[in-house]
Amino acid sequence: MAGHPITRRNLLLGAAALGAAPAFAQSNWPDHPLRMIIPYPAGGSTDVLFRIMAESLKDKLGQTLVIENKPGASGNIGIDLVAKSPPDGYTVGGATVGHFSINQFLIAKMPYDAERDLVSPSLAYELPNVAVVAANHVQAKTLQEFIAFAKARPNGISIGSPGPGTTPHLSGVLFAARTGVNAIHVPFRGAAQTIPAMLAGDVTFAVDNLASYIPQIESGAMRALAVTSSQRWPTLPDVPTMAEAGVPDFVVTSWGAYVLPTGTPQAIVDKISAAHKSIASDEGMQKRLLAAGGRVLSSTPAEAKAFAAKETKMWREVVRLSGLTPQ
Repeated sequence: MAGHPITRRNLLLGAAALGAAPAFAQSNWPDHPLRMIIPYPAGGSTDVLFRIMAESLKDKLGQTLVIENKPGASGNIGIDLVAKSPPDGYTVGGATVGHFSINQFLIAKMPYDAERDLVSPSLAYELPNVAVVAANHVQAKTLQEFIAFAKARPNGISIGSPGPGTTPHLSGVLFAARTGVNAIHVPFRGAAQTIPAMLAGDVTFAVDNLASYIPQIESGAMRALAVTSSQRWPTLPDVPTMAEAGVPDFVVTSWGAYVLPTGTPQAIVDKISAAHKSIASDEGMQKRLLAAGGRVLSSTPAEAKAFAAKETKMWREVVRLSGLTPQ
């Protein structure tokens, strides 16, 4: 069977067509629904906040986001699925501070390396912790009064948390180290157990997730002494930051970020980043996240990478102070 002669012109045209194919595919992205993996169970703060933002993200991208909850192993199961997915922009993950900056210091055999295997188009949200005491058992009205109270106790204080390695636990470790307070860690399975123990006077103090304590703070059962965000929290404008309360260099938030597998075309990474920036600037979205207990963030991919690196350095030191070792 006769074929077309192979000429230099044909070779050049063929090469040009092959080179244009990926660019054409990227320019059409997304042309079918995206898969969004949340590495925690439905109903938790990570799931709730990413679902709220996904509603707007699908409108910006013009495609449905099919959300899948893949919990387990401190969220590593779900994020590992993202890291090992094809880098075509059709699998997006909702990662948290633990995946970027904490888990690698607590888990001996990590299935992925966040710095090597993931790229983040943008930071997504943050949640602060709040330093709280039970109003009926601790008379301190300010953080400095509480520190003086704690130092005057022969046996120190107890600090409740949702368990070893969580940001509330590590926040308590950091607080004790920064203030020189003698503290004993009392782990629980969650705030639903910590709060009754505090109200009963069995636990002195907590630096726990703000969203869990809002009802008790509003009722007066708990007294908020400081928040761990860099600025005062909008729903608690009268509560100072840790720095304002006299404990500098104590910015601790549980934050989330979109992630894609490394190798995803930069044009796709940038498109998601721009879409989220638009979402984050919407006043209605800001109010919806605040009502759910979070504050919307946005960043460039470079800013997200730098932020994660800074957080990793801090959490490495906090884990060292905690005495926890990889298991």
